[in-house]
Amino acid sequence: MFQQSMDDCEIATARSWNAVREVVRVPIDALLAGESPRMEGQDAAHIARLIEIDGTLPPIIVERSTLRVIDGTHRLIAASLKGHKDINVEYYDGPPEDAFLLAVQANVTHGFPLSQADRRAAAARIIVSHPHLSDRAIAVVAGLGAKTVGAIRRRSDGPAPALTARIGRDGRVRPLSGHEGRIRAAEYMRQDPEASLREVARRAGVSPSTASDVRKRLERGEDPVLPSIRPRAAAKPPIAPATVLDKLVRDPSLRSNEDGRKLLILLRHCAIGPQEWTDLVGVVPPHAAALVGQLAKHYAQMWTGFAQELGERARSTV
Repeated sequence: MFQQSMDDCEIATARSWNAVREVVRVPIDALLAGESPRMEGQDAAHIARLIEIDGTLPPIIVERSTLRVIDGTHRLIAASLKGHKDINVEYYDGPPEDAFLLAVQANVTHGFPLSQADRRAAAARIIVSHPHLSDRAIAVVAGLGAKTVGAIRRRSDGPAPALTARIGRDGRVRPLSGHEGRIRAAEYMRQDPEASLREVARRAGVSPSTASDVRKRLERGEDPVLPSIRPRAAAKPPIAPATVLDKLVRDPSLRSNEDGRKLLILLRHCAIGPQEWTDLVGVVPPHAAALVGQLAKHYAQMWTGFAQELGERARSTV
């Protein structure tokens, strides 16, 4: 049942993202304002630039059933200010709940892209409305990195839906837990030894190649779950950085000399959590992202070398 619902959702999503085709002329007065992913609304300077363009602008995207604009509000306003009575439109015929995804993806890729804050806010909304989509699939739509989307998902308010699989950027359904999918496949094979690999894969929510590997392992009398993906016992949580730093700050051997105090200052500046680092990504303007990234890698290499020297020193004193 779950696999079938995921297949249906996958098909609907694929249709909605590829439903824009025919270009028609539509009266401007007939169109309604849609929901924009831009938190600060329209940009007057961009509208002014569009007004100055003499050539034909790309068609806007409109939801056929409601005549609400999904993408192209700036172009619509510019055309109206120039005195045009109609405008080129591509109709969207997909599910209403997927219209926002199309709006975000269109605004990320065209000439006036969304800001970093807009893209992060859009990703947060898509995570809630489309929890079955993988981090990578949402990242492609919102123009973000998959790790950033993952961090946003972890901070999302409200309980997470109980999903056993997600749809990836390639449209394929993948289980969230590899070992659980293999266990389900093994159970189906034991119940119905004559079932085809494709049928087992569909029912277990795994790929046909995974189902084939599970069958071969069962025939050899091996565990269907690979050692590399077997669930491990929870590791002992590491000491919190703030706790370690607090202990070091009270150490008189560090506080009593200038170099020791310099080290404590450096450690204190770095004592922020993963979420705070993720938030700092949004502070960096696009034109400085590459430079800040280079500096971060440089400092990371320096800290890694420092840690290696400390490790060697600790081993030599044992």
